[in-house]
Amino acid sequence: MEYVLILLLAALGVFLMSSVRVVRQGYVYTIERFGRFTKSADPGLHIITPFIDRVGHKINMMEQVLDIPGQEIITKDNAMVGVDAVVFFQVLEAGKAAYEVSGLHPAIMALTTTNLRTVMGSMDLDETLSKRDEINARLLSVVDHATSPWGVKITRVEIKDIRPPMDISEAMARQMKAERLKRAEILEAEGDRASRILRAEGEKQSAILSAEGKREAAFRDAEARERAAEAEARATQMVSDAIAQSGNAAINYFIAQEYTKAVGKFATSPNAKTILFPVEATQLIGSLGGIGELMREAIKPGDVTTPVPSATPDAPVSRSRAQATVPHTGRSGS
Repeated sequence: MEYVLILLLAALGVFLMSSVRVVRQGYVYTIERFGRFTKSADPGLHIITPFIDRVGHKINMMEQVLDIPGQEIITKDNAMVGVDAVVFFQVLEAGKAAYEVSGLHPAIMALTTTNLRTVMGSMDLDETLSKRDEINARLLSVVDHATSPWGVKITRVEIKDIRPPMDISEAMARQMKAERLKRAEILEAEGDRASRILRAEGEKQSAILSAEGKREAAFRDAEARERAAEAEARATQMVSDAIAQSGNAAINYFIAQEYTKAVGKFATSPNAKTILFPVEATQLIGSLGGIGELMREAIKPGDVTTPVPSATPDAPVSRSRAQATVPHTGRSGS
């Protein structure tokens, strides 16, 4: 009797242990009754009927990363490139992910690979290298639409690496180098052009300023000549007025003054110590007489003055030529 009771208690313990299921956080279990899906068990403690219900699949509900192995893809312009990609996805409905597709991960991988070949095969090499965002967007749209019946949400599809052939890589490097040299030459030419323009602009401004300076100088020179002419005219007018007032006396004064200056220049000439020149005595005496007349007219009565020698222009003077000797410290000459 005791053995039977122990067996019953052991059977009851096994029954209770098989009826209790604990679901971990981040997972959802599918419960099957006689092999048919009945419900999804969320994280926590669940009681099932032993020998009738059982756990079918343990579905990971967290976002997962699926690495797509390298693929050799032929582009539109017949270039062979190697491509690596990754897919980020999350299961939203555990029942569909467990029973709508057989092998969720291989199915997503195969779907991504085929669509990757389709998308990149419709582009040429330059587009595949420069339009990664467009490739990612097209792959995401196609793969997400295809996996939606499986209860899966494709969050991101990213191209990790694109490897063109070695000869194409070398050609691209040469092309990039040629493009850089072209840009450098263009920039150098533009700099030289700008320099020439600035230099020509500076020369133009210099020529303009020089012309303006010459014009201003000519204007000032003309103004100076005009003022000198005005001064000469006033001096001439004053001389004319003096002649009109004093008659021949003023004329004799100016003639004697200029004559004396001319004789002084002969005396200071460095060419000869002795100078022979003819002198008309009557002209010299007449000039000196004119000077004396002017001095007498200028002296007022009662002023203390020095007597001025007078000479009458009518005095008899010999018409013979006279010889004047002027001492000088220069070289001698005749």
